[in-house]
Amino acid sequence: MKAMIFAAGLGTRLAPLTDHCPKALIEVGGVPMLERVIRRLRDAGVGEIVVNIHHHAVKIREFLDSRPDLAEGVSLSDESELLLDTGGGVVKAAPLLRGDEPVMLYNADILTDFPIAEMLDRHLSTGADATLLVSPTRPSSRGLLFDTEGRMCGWINRKTGEVKAPAELPAAVTPMSFGGIHIISPSLLGDLERYGKEVFSMTPFYTDSCAANRYMAYIPTEDYTWIDIGRPETLAKAQLYSRKLSEK
Repeated sequence: MKAMIFAAGLGTRLAPLTDHCPKALIEVGGVPMLERVIRRLRDAGVGEIVVNIHHHAVKIREFLDSRPDLAEGVSLSDESELLLDTGGGVVKAAPLLRGDEPVMLYNADILTDFPIAEMLDRHLSTGADATLLVSPTRPSSRGLLFDTEGRMCGWINRKTGEVKAPAELPAAVTPMSFGGIHIISPSLLGDLERYGKEVFSMTPFYTDSCAANRYMAYIPTEDYTWIDIGRPETLAKAQLYSRKLSEK
């Protein structure tokens, strides 16, 4: 499997921490999040990793240059001129991602310990075009809709009740919160390139194309930790979690 780490975001909710530091280099337990994600992917057997950069791009370059042990097998996709969002970022990085292997897409601000190997096995066994880490219980104002077989069929704004779907929804659907980590099959890169937009998120792409493609839910079989460190209160939660681990 290959991987792409989304590290280009502005991190505005973490200001002033991100005024002079990219969110991907914010430390949790003394370790930059980018390092944590790279090591986690390496431990799962991922060889080639692409990291997209925009906000304080030079600092991420300098960090990786100073850590040749960490930077081996890592390529950069530079979005300094224009922040492309997740979907546009994948399209720009497509020349580095093409091949026969699935590609794991991983937000750099997610601290989690779910089993990557289990998720990959699920992706391969179902023959999905994409497999998305989701939770039926984690609170979120927006969710993805899945049918009884775990196939994505739409999107919902839980606050307003707005629903988007490319086809009529089945009678029974379950809204689930997206976890910012997904695996795509290499064939999906062509669909993303044909989407016809330069700057776009993966979520509307999935919503628009879920009738034509198989996007499957992945819910880990065991309990796991999942923390988005992108807000001061959740960063504090991640720091507390890291301290508890170090004390064990």
